[in-house]
Amino acid sequence: MSFTLVVKYQILAVIFATIALTPVDSFHFKFPSFQDENDPDIILSNNSRIFLDAIQVTPDARGVVLTNFSGRVFYKSSVQLWRNKKGKLEPATFNTTFVLNISPQTPTGGEGLAFVLSGDDTLPENSEGEWLGIVNATTNGTSEARVVAVEFDTRPSYPEDGVDNHVGVDVNSVYSIIQEPLIRYGVNLSTGMDVTVRIQYNQNLSVFVSMNGSTGEYMKTPVISVPINLSEYLPEKVFVGFSASTSIHTQLNCVKSWEFNSTDIVDEENQLLWVWITISAAVVILISGVGFFFYWRRKRSMEKPEDAYPRIEDQIKGSSMAPRKFRLKELKNATGNFNRKFKLGKGGFGTVYKGLLENKEVAVKRVSKNSRQGKQEFLAEVTTISSLHHKNLVKLIGWCYESRELLLVYEFMPNGSLDKYIFCDEKLGTVEQLPLNWETRCSVIHGVAQALDYLHNGCEKRVLHRDIKASNIMLDSEFNARLGDFGLARTIQKRDETHHSTNIAGTPGYMPPETFLTGRATVETDVFAFGVLVLEVVCGRKPGNQNEENNYNSSIVYWVWKLHSRGRILSAADPRMNGDLEQKELECLLILGLACCHPNLHKRPSMKTVLQVIVGEAAPPVVPTERPAFVWPAMPPSFKEDIENSLIGSQLTPFTEITGR
Repeated sequence: MSFTLVVKYQILAVIFATIALTPVDSFHFKFPSFQDENDPDIILSNNSRIFLDAIQVTPDARGVVLTNFSGRVFYKSSVQLWRNKKGKLEPATFNTTFVLNISPQTPTGGEGLAFVLSGDDTLPENSEGEWLGIVNATTNGTSEARVVAVEFDTRPSYPEDGVDNHVGVDVNSVYSIIQEPLIRYGVNLSTGMDVTVRIQYNQNLSVFVSMNGSTGEYMKTPVISVPINLSEYLPEKVFVGFSASTSIHTQLNCVKSWEFNSTDIVDEENQLLWVWITISAAVVILISGVGFFFYWRRKRSMEKPEDAYPRIEDQIKGSSMAPRKFRLKELKNATGNFNRKFKLGKGGFGTVYKGLLENKEVAVKRVSKNSRQGKQEFLAEVTTISSLHHKNLVKLIGWCYESRELLLVYEFMPNGSLDKYIFCDEKLGTVEQLPLNWETRCSVIHGVAQALDYLHNGCEKRVLHRDIKASNIMLDSEFNARLGDFGLARTIQKRDETHHSTNIAGTPGYMPPETFLTGRATVETDVFAFGVLVLEVVCGRKPGNQNEENNYNSSIVYWVWKLHSRGRILSAADPRMNGDLEQKELECLLILGLACCHPNLHKRPSMKTVLQVIVGEAAPPVVPTERPAFVWPAMPPSFKEDIENSLIGSQLTPFTEITGR
C-alpha cells in the first residue's frame, strides 16, 4: 500500500469520524436592545430592572436609593456546558458579545459589573459591595459558589484588588486568578460611554474589549486569555448573564445589547441519527489502520529503532532530589497547547510559556527539538537545580519527557527578566518596562551575588552556572532577583578535582578573554560574567557586540575602564535614573564590576569577597586606572587569600566549540 493512499484513507477517516462522533447543535440568542420591561426570556433578581432600552443590573436613578444593592440577570434557559459520557468529557464552546455602560454616581464610582456563568439563577444574599453579586462572605473561595465570572471592576474594593479600571477572571471568588488594567487598551469603564466586550471560550477563556462599539485593533487582541477547564468548577448546565453591585459608592450598571452563541452537545437519542455514519467511519478507519500498520511495519523494518533520549527518566530519578514528573497532557492544557499568546520568551535552549497549573501560574520551558545539546541541557537543569535551595534561585517545580518532548516547569516570575528593564529601548512603552530605580538595581545585584556565592561556596557540590547574563535573571512580584537557566550549569563532584569534563558554552559579551584561548570554564568565568552584569545594571548598556566572539576591546568593560582612566567613571551611570542614586555606592559598584572583569583571572575577587564589598564589610578592590593588557598565561599572585574559594579544583576541560546562547 503506497504512502499516498494511506494518507487518503486517514483524511477520509478523520472527516467521517469527526462528523460521526462529535455531533453538535447550536444554542443562540440575540438582544439588539431591551425594550420589553417584562421580557419572558430574561430572569431578573429583585433589584434588577429593564427600562430605558437596557438591562439595569442594579437599579437606575428613578427615585431609588442606589447604595448597597446587588443584582443578577440571566437568560431564561440554562446552557449545556459539558457532558460526561462514559467517563469521557465532552465540552461545549461559546462566545458572547455585549455592550455595557457604567455611569458613576459618586466621585469614586461604584463597585463594578461582571459577566457570570453560574450553577443556579439566584442572587446570593448579602452580595452587595465588594462581592459584585458574584458570591458573599460565606461562599467566597469555596466550591459551593459554583460560579465563574469575568469582572469589569471600576474601583479597588480591597487591598488585593489591584488598580481600578481592570478586567479579571474570578473562579468561585471575587479574588481574580488573573487581571489586566484596561487603560493601556484605551478603555475607561467609568466614563458613562458604551464599552463593547467579546468573550470566547474554547479551553481558553479570552476577553476582548473596546470603547464606543469599535471593532478595530483592540478587538483583535485579547486583553486576557487564560487556559481554564470550566468543568472543574461548574455543573454540566449553567445559567449565563450578569451581576453587579453598589456600596456607599454607587454607579449605574447597564447592559444595552447581548448576543450569545454556544455549541450545544447533542442528547443520547439524537446520536442514533448518526449510527450509519459511525459504521461507515469505522470501516474507513479500520481499512486505513490496517494499511497504515503494514506501511509502518515496512518502514520500521528499514529503519533502526531509536528512542530520542533513552534512559532519561532513570538518570533523573537517580538524582538525589528528583522533582515532580508531569504528564504532557497536563502541560498542554496548562499552556493552551503551547499557544503563542502565552509565550514569555525564547532562547537557544527552547521557548518559555506562561501556564495555569492547578490554579497556580507557572512558566513552562519547552526544549527546542533543534537544540544540538537539548538532552544534556535538560538533564543539567533537572539534576542540578532540583538539589539547590536558595531564595535567589528560580524554583524548579517539575519536568516532563513524553513523545520526545522535553519540558521543565518553574515558578512563574511576574516581572519577567532583568534585561527588559535595564537596557534602553524606546520601543518598550509599558509601565512594567520603565527603568529600575537605584535602590532596586542595588537589590538585584546583591541578590545575584548571594545566589552565586551559594553556588560556589554554599552547596555540597560546587556549581558553575556558566551563563550569567541579564536575560537569565528573573524578577519576582517584588522585583527580587532570581537566577535561572541552569542548562549550562555543571557541578564539581569533589573539592580536590582538577577539572570536570564538559562542553564549553556561554554568551559572547559575558565570557572572559582567557576562555577563547584555554576553552576552560572556571569559577572566575562566573565572576567575570557577574562583573559584566554589574556594569550593565549600573550603566543601562548591553555588554557589547555579541556577534563577535572575541569582543573584549569593544565591550562595556573597555568603555567603563576608559572613563575610569579619565577620572569620569561616575558618568557611566544610566542617565535614566536622573541622579537618583548614591555616588559612593555608584563608584563602589563600578569599581567592583571592573575588578570582577580584570583581564588576569587571578586578580578577580571571589564571590565571598564580592558580597562583603556589597554589604559594606570590605572596601572595594583596588583596580589600576588604566585597563591592564590581557596576557596569557596569566601571572599568578604570590599568595591567594581565602584559599578555600580559590579555583583549584573548579576548572572545566577545554572543548573545541563555543556555543552562543
